[in-house]
Amino acid sequence: MSTTQNQEGRRKHLGLTLALLAFAQLIISIDYNIVYVALPDIGSGLGFSAQTLQWVVSAYAVAFGGFLLLGGRACDLFGPRRLFVLGLALYAGSSLLGGLAGTPEVLIAARAVQGIGGAFLFPATLTLVSTSFAEGKERNRAFAVWGTAGGSGMIVGSLLGGVLTQSLGWESVFYVNVPLAGIAALLAFPLIKPDAARNTARSFDLLGALTSTVGITAIVFALVQGPESGWASGEVLGALAIGVVLLVAFFVIEKKSSDPLLPLTLFKNRNLTTAVGVTFFYMATFGTLLYFLTVYFQGVHGYSPLETGVAFLVPMVAIAIGAQTAGGLATKHGIRAIMVGAMVIGVIGTAIVGITMATDASYWALVPGLIIMGLGQGAGYTLMFGAAAIGVAPEDQGIASGVASTTQQIGGAVGLAVLVAIANSGLEGQTGEALRSATTDGIQKAVFIAAAGIVITGLIALGLKKPEQKAQTAPAAERESQTAGV
Repeated sequence: MSTTQNQEGRRKHLGLTLALLAFAQLIISIDYNIVYVALPDIGSGLGFSAQTLQWVVSAYAVAFGGFLLLGGRACDLFGPRRLFVLGLALYAGSSLLGGLAGTPEVLIAARAVQGIGGAFLFPATLTLVSTSFAEGKERNRAFAVWGTAGGSGMIVGSLLGGVLTQSLGWESVFYVNVPLAGIAALLAFPLIKPDAARNTARSFDLLGALTSTVGITAIVFALVQGPESGWASGEVLGALAIGVVLLVAFFVIEKKSSDPLLPLTLFKNRNLTTAVGVTFFYMATFGTLLYFLTVYFQGVHGYSPLETGVAFLVPMVAIAIGAQTAGGLATKHGIRAIMVGAMVIGVIGTAIVGITMATDASYWALVPGLIIMGLGQGAGYTLMFGAAAIGVAPEDQGIASGVASTTQQIGGAVGLAVLVAIANSGLEGQTGEALRSATTDGIQKAVFIAAAGIVITGLIALGLKKPEQKAQTAPAAERESQTAGV
């Protein structure tokens, strides 16, 4: 077989692999958002109280955030394909259990298992993108496709959730995951390279795994439960205290361990540490806007779940365009320049959205801001995970992905808790038209504060390294490998 045919075969196989990885990321994003629009029906169907209904969402978030570091290191030790398949299997099984649930307790347990599945699947998918594609043009393109799937899934989940809930009932938002995850798991075997035999010289840091998992779970629990129970409540303060103590213990253990779960030397990588900061603030700002737009569309303008999903089609297209464009631009100009540019575009769009929000505003008044905001949001989502992978050794890609994705969850939880408290501060005692007006004012405040946070995100992104100019001195074969198309 000729060299050209070999290269063509490689590109085709990599394209199919990337399609599968993007599909898995789409499943994660859809699953996270599809439940939101079904919550009222779930609450009435299973008899949730107003206080316990939030745990349909929170159980997933707490388990997902708490197990990410463990999932990331497990990828390095046992292989990303194994964890990819395991995560999808947990998704399929727990989704089936969720659809069959007859009590609130069973559904909450199913959502927690879904979260654990996501904590294995997400870093496995990130690791496979990072290790399957050569650093540079090839990897940038791969992250662009992956990021498009993730950003689009947020909107597709809302739209699909509205359609399924209204036509087939709330159970269908869980059942839909079963065939999707099952198909993806089966396709992993022919499309993803088999994992290498486990290096038995490397041990599993059990004590580090326990302290990090329980500690992060406690922190995420406190962040999720704080707005509901009150930040001064015993359960929230107790969870925070446990989380802080265990995480301090975790870092002491890691510093002394000969084979740590999280090698602290990773943080000498400036791109990784900067990407962690970018990811935190990105999720605390951009990552909260879907929630506030949903409240604005449904609470202020009275949109149905289906109408809300349709309204999100405009930013979905913008997010897809931003994600796809960012990969090529980052290859040409470097991730730092394009990441900062994405934040500039994003803050302009977010500010326009905030300015055009009003109780009597039409949807079309929001469209220019939604488009500009979506372009910046899509580009930023793609690049922040790509930045975290630069310069990380293949055997540490899993834990690096785990660090970035753990920061993603914590940043989103912190941002949402703070901004929801600000947005809801003037709603007490309001009804009717006064409530609509107060809700709009509160959302506007939250959106403007998010815009200020996006400025901070852009400033942090300046810490990313400038690209090194090595293309002129690299051997021809190496350059060809780095620039091969996906």
